[in-house]
Amino acid sequence: MFANLTGWHFLIILVVILLLFGAPRLPALARSLGQSMKILKSEVRQDGDDADTDAKKDDAGTAESTATTQDDATTKRTDSGTSS
Repeated sequence: MFANLTGWHFLIILVVILLLFGAPRLPALARSLGQSMKILKSEVRQDGDDADTDAKKDDAGTAESTATTQDDATTKRTDSGTSS
């Protein structure tokens, strides 16, 4: 997408941005953009950490439910054997 852009293209884009927003507003614009990127990164990391935690909980829950099901089956077989 940006393969054909040269230094002159970037210079023209910079001049257009300078004309649109003006010199005094550019530092505030850059600061705002930086803060937005920082928030986005932290949310993505937090979402990834939550997904990892959820996956670990799901794995532990699956192991517990399997063990409980096996214990219940053993109990039912034992009960069936003593009542017959």
